[in-house]
Amino acid sequence: MYAPELRHSRWRKSSYSGQGGNCLEAGGGTVGIIPIRDSKAPDGPTLLVPTGAWGDFIRNVKAEHFG
Repeated sequence: MYAPELRHSRWRKSSYSGQGGNCLEAGGGTVGIIPIRDSKAPDGPTLLVPTGAWGDFIRNVKAEHFG
């Protein structure tokens, strides 16, 4: 997988995250991948997830398949 330029990504955090600081942010503006990062370390490592796999993950979370 290639490493896209993420400097201009539109990062967003779930409205369910609250103020605890233990949050993931998902980036937008890239084609075919969803960059994921730790909101406490925005300059730290970023996980690049294929768009289809991210969609599958979100559907499974909403369906409460992870307990």
